[in-house]
Amino acid sequence: MNTLIVAEKPSVALRIAIALGDNKQRRVNNGRAGYYEIDNGGSITYIAPAVGHLFTIKQTDSKRGYPVLNVEWAPSYEVNKGAAYTKQYLMTLQSLAPKCDTFINACDYDVEGTVIGTNIITFITAQMPHKKMERMKFSTTTIPELREAYAHLLPIDMNNFYAGEVRHMLDWLWGINLSRALTAAVSTAGLYKALSIGRVQGPTLALLSVREEEIASFVPKPFWKVSALINNVEFQSDRGDMFDKAEADRVFRHVSAHSKDAVINKIDSIEQSLFPYPPFDLTSLQLEASRTLRMDPSRTLAVAQSLYEKSYISYPRTSSQKLPPTLGLKRIIGDIAKNPNYAALAGILIKSERFTPRQGKKTDEAHPAIYPTGVEPKSLAPEEQKVYDLIVKRFLACFAESATVSRVSAKAHIGDEAFSANGSTLIKKGWLDIYDYMKVEDKSVEGIDEGKRYPAKLSMDESQTKPPRRYSKASLIAELERRNLGTKATRAAIIDTLFKRNYITGGQITVTSFGMSVYRTLRDNCSMIIDESTTRQLEEDMESIARGKKSKDEVLEEGKKMLLDALKAFDSNKAKVSESMKAGLKESTISLGKCPTDGGNLVIKRSRLGKQFVGCDNYPKCTTTYPLPSGAKIIPTGKVCEYCHTPIVKVMRWGKGVFEMDLDPKCVTKQKWASQKEANKAEEKAATHGAATKKVQAVRKRAPGAVAKPKTNRRKPATKPKARGARKKKAKGDEAAQKEQEE
Repeated sequence: MNTLIVAEKPSVALRIAIALGDNKQRRVNNGRAGYYEIDNGGSITYIAPAVGHLFTIKQTDSKRGYPVLNVEWAPSYEVNKGAAYTKQYLMTLQSLAPKCDTFINACDYDVEGTVIGTNIITFITAQMPHKKMERMKFSTTTIPELREAYAHLLPIDMNNFYAGEVRHMLDWLWGINLSRALTAAVSTAGLYKALSIGRVQGPTLALLSVREEEIASFVPKPFWKVSALINNVEFQSDRGDMFDKAEADRVFRHVSAHSKDAVINKIDSIEQSLFPYPPFDLTSLQLEASRTLRMDPSRTLAVAQSLYEKSYISYPRTSSQKLPPTLGLKRIIGDIAKNPNYAALAGILIKSERFTPRQGKKTDEAHPAIYPTGVEPKSLAPEEQKVYDLIVKRFLACFAESATVSRVSAKAHIGDEAFSANGSTLIKKGWLDIYDYMKVEDKSVEGIDEGKRYPAKLSMDESQTKPPRRYSKASLIAELERRNLGTKATRAAIIDTLFKRNYITGGQITVTSFGMSVYRTLRDNCSMIIDESTTRQLEEDMESIARGKKSKDEVLEEGKKMLLDALKAFDSNKAKVSESMKAGLKESTISLGKCPTDGGNLVIKRSRLGKQFVGCDNYPKCTTTYPLPSGAKIIPTGKVCEYCHTPIVKVMRWGKGVFEMDLDPKCVTKQKWASQKEANKAEEKAATHGAATKKVQAVRKRAPGAVAKPKTNRRKPATKPKARGARKKKAKGDEAAQKEQEE
């Protein structure tokens, strides 16, 4: 009885093969899609990789409009030309299937991994009714855990698969239908721009747009604070922010009259424990990497995934902040202590026998919190080293003693007005000795004694209220998690999609005028598309499938019904949507100037091939166009050419400087460019000829009567063929490079 194990990536397939084959596995090359064989003496275990999703969703017919409601799984290479590389992996798996009786899904133990592996096994065993399907569950790719997972295989969780399948189908259906509807509405207004919106994209855009409107409508209010410096300790008036200038002036005059007689009424001091942070789940890792490393959340996830595949950390796509004892925490800390970079930090825990972690509230049925495996890393890339260091120190810190902080509060009176001062001092560092990414600032309240009187230096400062803060990518991910929108694995990608669509921009996220026009159009004409309660309901329904409380068909039909209701509301307001989007797009498009043909706005457009050009926004009534330099940033100057009367723009190209030009390529100003270009060529030719002449003269001067021979392009002697061993070494190097690229 032969077995086929399906891994999610080539690197994980290799780790499984090493673990189960005791390093005696045999690699079988099949182009890029190689696999491994383990001879068990009577049976063979095959370990073959996928490269992520080998299947994708497509509609079952060729309908180009909407609504589209019938979809199916199909090989990715058949649907998307960009996925052509997946064909060989699928064909390899398919060729191995007839040799096997048992099939094991060893893809990541989450919904996506379940969908990837189950789809593959279902497809390659379609003609095998008596197949046996099982599941490997592991949170690290270390040798011991992979062996343990293989020794305790689980049945395939079809409910989990159905939940993931429905998520893929509904995401595709909502995305394609709503995007087609929005694009069709724009085209009826005479505008030709592909637009997109999705089941989670819509509510995310709405969340950001509401914040944008709050910021835009925010009116700052002035307020005043009265402060007193008493023997170098800063006190604040207990009245806090005073929005009445007259009241602030009155308080300031009163305390100024008594400034020489500030009395310290009371000083309290207490010691507080500052507990360690819990271990990382994915969201907290992304937040902390953004705060401390300035790393993009998507990049953090990619780096963490790489560390996981190399067996240095556990599975990163987890919602858990728990570290169960079954992980062998004492052993992991001992292994980390063997790493010179962390020996001293781990030694603190070993010496004091601290092997019980402080954990967080969040749990995940599939995986524990993110933790280092104890395997010592070798040759990490700079970003990998930074993320690994963050994870190791966070892990070790949660076992350490609490820090102790002394909190001091002081009360004072100046005349009839009460003032307060607060300070803190770090007494014991505890876990802060390990986790140096966290700092506690000392603020001293010293030099004053209870019951004594001191002179005070007074001040009254004016400030203004501030608008709500913008989201960063990391803080937005945390907010989406709080609202149960999207999943831990998809939130960063959803935000990236909004950036790609030019709906949002900036590190502190700003919604573009184009993004605002999409949001307002949907809000006013089809609010269901951006209503987060709709998305949240579908998320809860999919979780119900995984728990066996709802069927796949029930939730899929419910999702389709919601979609049809949204499209019905959209179509009933299609004319309004069209006009609103037309106005919004015109408002969001930067005009380079007026069209000399009909007075419309000249704007930057893109051809079907992606090349940029300038066209009139009154197209198709006006077909005036002008070419633009490729790869250049174009900025309007507000000036017009005196000869051709087209706008003058500033052209910025990387490595080629900045210059200004008018848009008409036939303008007389361009003739001057051509003349200058020819002059430059002639000058270069003359300079080259002059240099050659001087060189010949120099040779003749050194050797009278000698003639300088021109250089010839002599062919280099043929190199000897490489030895067989060298060729093998190069082949292995090519294979390693290819494997690294695939990973």
